[in-house]
Amino acid sequence: MRRKIAQSRAMLFLLVLITVGCGNPSAQTMKNSAGSYAIVMKSEGNTYNEKVVEGFERVIEEAGGTCIIAYPSNPTAEEQMIRIEELIHQKVDAIAVAANDANALQSILEEAMKEGIKVSTLDSNTNPYSRQTFVNQAATEDIGSVLAEAVYDISGGKGQWAILSATSMAANQNEWIDAMKGELESSKYKELRLVDIVYGNDDYELSREKTRQLLAAYPDLKVICAPTVKGILAAASVLEEEGAATVKVTGLGLPSEMSPYIGPSRPCPYMFLWNPEDVGALSAYVSLALVNGTITGKEGEHFQAGSLGEVEITKCPDGGTEVIVGAPLRIDGSNIGKWKNEF
Repeated sequence: MRRKIAQSRAMLFLLVLITVGCGNPSAQTMKNSAGSYAIVMKSEGNTYNEKVVEGFERVIEEAGGTCIIAYPSNPTAEEQMIRIEELIHQKVDAIAVAANDANALQSILEEAMKEGIKVSTLDSNTNPYSRQTFVNQAATEDIGSVLAEAVYDISGGKGQWAILSATSMAANQNEWIDAMKGELESSKYKELRLVDIVYGNDDYELSREKTRQLLAAYPDLKVICAPTVKGILAAASVLEEEGAATVKVTGLGLPSEMSPYIGPSRPCPYMFLWNPEDVGALSAYVSLALVNGTITGKEGEHFQAGSLGEVEITKCPDGGTEVIVGAPLRIDGSNIGKWKNEF
């Protein structure tokens, strides 16, 4: 059953309690799983985030826990801090957060951990002092590599390209952009010119406007790379409407949303993603394992994650630890028919 929880603060937000019955889990990770498990996403009204939440909710439900889902009213760290503070007051057992800022949440998450709450991150990371471990959808270097290669391939290896990102403070976006820039240092990419990075703030209409601005400012633009599901959908829709046949978009997108735009002669020849429900599911298994003591978040620990198999905690480039869902999946005209029905 879902119901809204009232706050004394005069701000719009969604905070949903889902109380579930006990299942019959057999994996060690899911033992003694009664408790409350919260997930705090980056923004509301985002299909990707909703799919992540579905995966998280399903695993918690199967484990017999109470799942608390919190969306900030705006995609900012300040709004997330309000949600997390409320969760601390509720004395939840675990909080998993997709951070809107890598550093701004440190004080509130440290407070949560001092209160005995298990804290992990997913999708968009914090600094290592703010968490016990991070659920990474794919290795940052792998994402940077496939996106840079896609820009190279689609552009013919030369010309102008631009990045349409989400928010300027989103840790995952910035890490992927830095990884792409690192790839560009190779002589292979010497004839490619990154002309601009713009931010649509994970807002569809603003991302459409930013796309139009790029087209107007750079008449010779060849490729827009949007490592955000809102951004790639917005850019593809603008390219379709304006008949901009010489400009293509690639990046990270949901097949269910992007299917009308995918294909060799379409605005987006191909793109990449991973199953967002798997990200949510693995995050739930991490929360369960932290609460029942199977793991502490240290490098080298292992735990069972249902159909995702045995998972090892590894070192994260920021000095903390992480678990990785898998490699990015290429989605193009040959397989969009399959994947659009999955996520």
